[in-house]
Amino acid sequence: MQSKANEVKQIATQLLASMLSNPHIYATVSDEGAKGQQEQELIMVAIEMAEYLVAKVEQKKS
Repeated sequence: MQSKANEVKQIATQLLASMLSNPHIYATVSDEGAKGQQEQELIMVAIEMAEYLVAKVEQKKS
């Protein structure tokens, strides 16, 4: 289970970095830094996408 959690964290980090570097998704950094609503929403989207991708890969393995 720990391996899956680490995998989700790694994928989520990579997705979040990609989203943050895309000016079409994220034009400006808020004054609140990583605690701003905009940033928190991107973090949640990245985590959801990572969980979905890991589940999809595990489903294919079965």
